[in-house]
Amino acid sequence: MNQAKAIAFYLPQYHPIPENDRWWGTGFTEWRNVVNARSLYSNHYQPQLPADLGFYDLRLAETRIAQAELARSHGIHGFCYYHYWFNGRRILERPFQEVLSSGQPNFPFCLCWANENWSRRWDGSENEILLRQNYGEEDDIEHLNALLPAFKDPRYIRIDDRPLFLVYRISELPDPAATAARWRSVARAHGLADLFLLSVESRSDEIGDPARIGFDAAVEFQPHWPLLTALTRATPTLKERLKGKWKNESPAKSIHGVYDYWSLAQAALNREWPSYLRFPCVTPAWDNTARRKWGGIVLDGSSPALYGEWLQRTRQKMESQHLPESLLFINAWNEWAEGNHLEPDQRWGSQYLEQTRRVLQG
Repeated sequence: MNQAKAIAFYLPQYHPIPENDRWWGTGFTEWRNVVNARSLYSNHYQPQLPADLGFYDLRLAETRIAQAELARSHGIHGFCYYHYWFNGRRILERPFQEVLSSGQPNFPFCLCWANENWSRRWDGSENEILLRQNYGEEDDIEHLNALLPAFKDPRYIRIDDRPLFLVYRISELPDPAATAARWRSVARAHGLADLFLLSVESRSDEIGDPARIGFDAAVEFQPHWPLLTALTRATPTLKERLKGKWKNESPAKSIHGVYDYWSLAQAALNREWPSYLRFPCVTPAWDNTARRKWGGIVLDGSSPALYGEWLQRTRQKMESQHLPESLLFINAWNEWAEGNHLEPDQRWGSQYLEQTRRVLQG
C-alpha cells in the first residue's frame, strides 16, 4: 500500500473580524473561549493551552508557515481549510486567501465548505441565527467561480487531477445532485478535468452512497455522532470515577455527555467498511466545553498512545481497501475550543504529533 496521506482539518478562527466583534465583543477570536474554559470534574483537562506556537494570530504569515513546517515534519500531507460562504459573502477568509495569493506556505491544501447557519449555539442559543444559508442555482455558479483560483493552484490536493472539495453538511443542500452537476459544469468550462466531490459523514442523515447525490466519495468524521449515541454514556469505571466528583452542580449540568475515548475508537475500528468509497478519519481527542456553556461533549481518557493506536489500526484497515488515494483525515489540526488539536499543548507537548509521525512515516 502507498504511504497514507494524512489531511488535517484546519480552523481559521484565530484572528479578529468585524462580525465577531459585533456578535461576541471587540477582539473576539477562538482563543477567548479557550482561556475561559474551566475544569468541570476531577481530572477534567481544561483549560487546554497552546505550547510551541502560542496564542497565534493567523493574519501573520510567519504563523502560517510555522504551522505548515510543523505539520510537514510530523508526516501530515496537507490541511483541509474550513471555508465559509454565505451567498457571496465570505467569512474568516483572510488566512486562506493570503495563503493562496502569496504562495506560502508551500504546503498542500483542500477546502471544506462549512455550510451551516451561524447561530449563537456556542453559548447555547440555537435559535438566534446570525448568518443564514440560502441555496440556489445562481449561488451555486457564483460559488464555484469564486473557488476556481484555489482549485487551479498547484498546491491543491487532487485525485486523478480532480480537485477535492468537501461539503460538511450535505443534508442541508436542498438538491445536492443538482448542485454537484452545476459545479462540475462550471469547473469543466474553465479547463478543469472535473471535481472530486466528497460528502462529510457526521450525522446519521448524511450516511450513504454519495453517488446517489452526484458526489464521488464520502469522508468519515470523528467523533462520529451515531457511534456516540450507540455507546453507553460512560463506561462503568468512568461513571464510578465521575460519581460525586463534579466541582459544583452548575458546570456538571452543562455537560451533555462524557464518553470514553477508547470505546469510541474501538467502535469506529469495528465499523464495517461500506461498499461505496469512503475515506476514514480519526481524532486525537474531543472536548467542546470550552466553546459551549451547556450541552458540551467530552471524550474522556484520550492519550497520545491511544490516539497512535487508533491511527495505526485505521491505516492498517486501509490496506485492504481499493482507495484511489490513501487519504486519511484527522480532526483536527487546531480546533482548540473543541479540544481536538494536533498542535502542541502545555500538557502533552508534541506527543500527539510524534505519534502521527511514527504511524505515517514509520
